[in-house]
Order: sequence, then structure tokens, then C-alpha cells
Amino acid sequence: MIVDAHLDIGWNAIADGRGFPGEPAKGYVVSHSSLQRAGVGLIFATLYAAPGRARRSMRTRFVYETAHEANLMATAELNYYQTCGLKLIRSRSELDAYVRGWRRGQVAAVLLMEGADPIETPAQLGGWADRGLRIVGPAWGRTRYSGGTHAPGGLTVLGVQLLKAMHRQKLILDISHMADQAVADAFELWRGPIMSSHSNARELVPGDRQITNATAAEIANRRGILGISFYQHHLRAKGKATTDDVVRHALHLAKAAGGPEHVGIGTDLDGGFDSMYAAMRDTRDFATLQRKLRKHFSATQVEGIMGTNWIEFLRRSLP
Repeated sequence: MIVDAHLDIGWNAIADGRGFPGEPAKGYVVSHSSLQRAGVGLIFATLYAAPGRARRSMRTRFVYETAHEANLMATAELNYYQTCGLKLIRSRSELDAYVRGWRRGQVAAVLLMEGADPIETPAQLGGWADRGLRIVGPAWGRTRYSGGTHAPGGLTVLGVQLLKAMHRQKLILDISHMADQAVADAFELWRGPIMSSHSNARELVPGDRQITNATAAEIANRRGILGISFYQHHLRAKGKATTDDVVRHALHLAKAAGGPEHVGIGTDLDGGFDSMYAAMRDTRDFATLQRKLRKHFSATQVEGIMGTNWIEFLRRSLP
């Protein structure tokens, strides 16, 4: 089973009309059918709301100016997931039952919130957890909780309260998109499960959107997983990205983390960009990626990178 730790399915459907059932929209990669063909059995499906200050590439007609507007948008995405045939995995026991009975063609999801502004106050987090939310990334750009991509800064007072509420709810922290100071603050404060859903190696592609070797090592030290994004600008500084670049980041992050058991994929293949900017044009290219990874890793290690590392992480981390 392939596990993809970052897909913006709900946002694509609500904001841009690219529905999940059926075949992918023209020029795009991800849909229910394309995941089925590739053997993807579990995804981390995001609740993402685009802020009004988002850059042009992510600014659609569906943006928020206030926390309440962000809440309404994320709620619409959650409702979409509940009506499009995605089984939501909420607990360790549900995960184990699903993995044991999985057959190719089945696709389930764990809910991940990318940017925490839809949580109007930390006191509201329990309601989101009751509806299935299991992973929270406090930042995208700057949020009320955290500095983020191209927006330096640490956790805010509200952000500290959010992490404490997350710990009480037994949720997972995703540091992708968090600014360096916010990551440092989180490392000092957070004692729960931690991961990076879709952040590549900064030594290979400079910029604050990527993670440092030190961050990779610390996440691995806490038994977390590092998900590799397949977005072109996350994979290489210039030129067209391919699955060779995914392998390059896998090798680098495995070394930084102390082993490939801390590496997975979080493709972000539908994150507001079309297949021109993706490392692959079709989900069936996952098979090509596996063959390329096999030149550097054992069969068991490749199976881990493609899915079982995330499954073992969830077994340790879900309530």
C-alpha cells in the first residue's frame, strides 16, 4: 500500500471545482481513480483555507480574511470529504483493521489541517478532533498561531495554547510550513508525535520552505517521518523536476535522519499546481519511482518510504 501524506483534495474541489471522484481534471494528476490505479491506499487529506493575502498562485475566489471565514471554509471541505466516499481513519484500531483488510482500489484518509486559522480559538480544537481531525500544521504563511513560509517568527501566545490543546486531544504536530523560529519553539514545547508532511531538504533547494538537516535529525530523534513533496520548486532550484529528484531528496533526508525508516512521501501533487510543475505526470509513475529507489535502498526500505513508514508512525501516534 502506498501512503501519500499530503493531498489538498477538499480545497481543490471547493475552491477550484476539481472534484475527487472519477478521473483527474485535465492537466492534473490526482483523483480517486488515479490513486486507485497506482495502489495508493491511504492519504492525509488536508483542510486548507487560503488567506486573502496569498500569492497569486494560491489566491482563488475562495479565500478568508477572518478566522471565522477560515472556519467556514475548512468546514465545507470536511463536509466534502464526508460525501465523496473517503473513509476517515480516526484511531489506531481503525487503522489496523483497514490495513489488515485493505485491497487494491480502496482509499482511506487521515485528516490534516494545513494552517490552523480555521481553529478560531484553541478551546475549539476538541470539536475538530470529534469530527476526525488528527494532524495539525499551525502554519502555511503567517497565521494567528505561528510564523510560516516567507513569514519569519515563532509561535505566538495563541500558538503555545494551541500546542497544549493539541497535546490534550492527542493530536499530531506537522511542522511543514512553520518558520524556523516556530519550529525551534515547537521542539522546546512539544512532547507529542511530530512529523513533516511535505518538506524537502534545504541543503538541496535553499529557502525557508525546506527543512534543515538539524530539523530532519530532530524529527527522526522523536520517531517522526519526513514526507517528500513532489512540487518542482521544492525538488530543484532550476529546471524540470522528475522522480530522480525525489530519489535525491530521499537519499539526503535518509542520511540526515539516520536512516530511510524516517522518510516517506507527501506529494502535494494537487497543491494548487498542475502536472507541469509536478515530478510526475501520472500516478502510475509511482512504479517508476519505486524502481529508482530500489537502486539505493533494500526492498523493505523502499516499501517503507512508499508507505509502511507512515503506517508505523500512525500506529504509534493515533489515539
